[in-house]
Amino acid sequence: MEPESKTTVATLEAGIVIVGGGGSGLAAAVAAAEMGAEVIVLESRRSPGGNTALAGGIFAAESHLQRRMRLDVRMDACFQEAMNYAHNKINPRIIRAYLSKSGDTIKWLEKMGLKIYGLPPYYPGQTMVTWHCPKTGVKEVTNVLIKRCKALGIQLLLPARATGLLLDEKGKLSGVMVKRKRQALRVNARCVIIATGGFGGNKQLLKQYSPAYRENINLIGLPHQGDGILMAMAIGAATDGLGTLHMTGPGFPSSRVLTGLAIEPITVWVNKKGERFTDEGNGKKSFEAVNAQMRQPDMISFTLFDAGVRQYLVDNGFTKGMSSLYKASRVKAGDWLKELQSEAERGTLKIAGSWDEVALWAGVDPGVLHNTIKEYNACCERGYDPIYGKDRVYLKPLRTPPYYAMKCVPGMLGTLGGLKINERMEVIDQQDNPIAGLYAAGNDTGGWSADTYNINLAGFTSGFAINSGRIAGENAAQYVLNKRM
Repeated sequence: MEPESKTTVATLEAGIVIVGGGGSGLAAAVAAAEMGAEVIVLESRRSPGGNTALAGGIFAAESHLQRRMRLDVRMDACFQEAMNYAHNKINPRIIRAYLSKSGDTIKWLEKMGLKIYGLPPYYPGQTMVTWHCPKTGVKEVTNVLIKRCKALGIQLLLPARATGLLLDEKGKLSGVMVKRKRQALRVNARCVIIATGGFGGNKQLLKQYSPAYRENINLIGLPHQGDGILMAMAIGAATDGLGTLHMTGPGFPSSRVLTGLAIEPITVWVNKKGERFTDEGNGKKSFEAVNAQMRQPDMISFTLFDAGVRQYLVDNGFTKGMSSLYKASRVKAGDWLKELQSEAERGTLKIAGSWDEVALWAGVDPGVLHNTIKEYNACCERGYDPIYGKDRVYLKPLRTPPYYAMKCVPGMLGTLGGLKINERMEVIDQQDNPIAGLYAAGNDTGGWSADTYNINLAGFTSGFAINSGRIAGENAAQYVLNKRM
């Protein structure tokens, strides 16, 4: 908590101050302003959008677009999927509030000018098609929200980093202290919404709260520092799921072009011992596949393939699923083949004439690797993998040099757990009561996500950012305007 100060350079007044200008913060700002609240948004980076702008699409259930396309995506089915996947370790009222808002949020965004170009399945055979995709990703969502903020006269201060929440002499929330251009600024407000995106870039907090974290994990998302979570904890906020990591992999951080190749199901994945450790078909759901990789020594794996698999991918393209999202599936085969050569010259992957060369480069036992490849090729001949049950469609033998090996590590999009909230997005204190005037949204919150991202409900995290922000904004506006819905 920041102490009261009479030496600040300036003081601003607002009904609501929102800490964070990512998807959840922007959605909260628009929702609150549309109800008549005066809003100020603080963003510590030089441009708004946050991690939401990096996503491909957003979740919705029972949207008008799903109905138009005759996609049966019922709210109750999505609710059961979310709860079952998390083994009921999440708050059902938060999930219900999110789902109930999600379909209408698509129409809300369309009224601002957003165009949804498709509802593709995220992986082959996905039964609930929930992924609403703008043409160039969710950056289009944040763009229309930014435009709407300007039209509503919302003050967007950036870069402006909140340094602490202010309490009055009675202990009630009274605003936020801010550092902007090396100057201190006080923003007085009756209500604060925390939306700073978690702490994926704060190694100290990751080591403190995330036992699974290792420094060789590749941060894919923005390096958020957990400012909002720390500020709220400092005034007594409880936590929920703090330290949950939003993981994906195996990943190849050196090249986005080749990241899809790293999780291609027709390749072979081995650990530092030279042994297979999972069904490579799990690459279609890389948010789950990464769990297997993180169990391996040093969380390192190697994606192996040969000239035959390489040519198959040239002729047929990458397997539909997660790999189809990466640049590798949207460039000409010649381009990603050149990328292979380029990365080999950099030393991040190996192109070799024998498996012994691969073993030497990877630091694995040559005999173990030979046995692994021999065993795998026998599975391909039989059309059956007796150990991992890999779909025979993906069983392609590795017999034709040159042989390829890519060194892979887990990728982290950010953190998911944080402040404890209720279905109104009110922050909860240590006595399990709402802290008056304090709300939170997006990745700063817990109670809505399993410890593994549920891709069966594609777009769930980015969808939660927008919908939780909208819910927080509406309820915060009710609080400051004394309105009831």
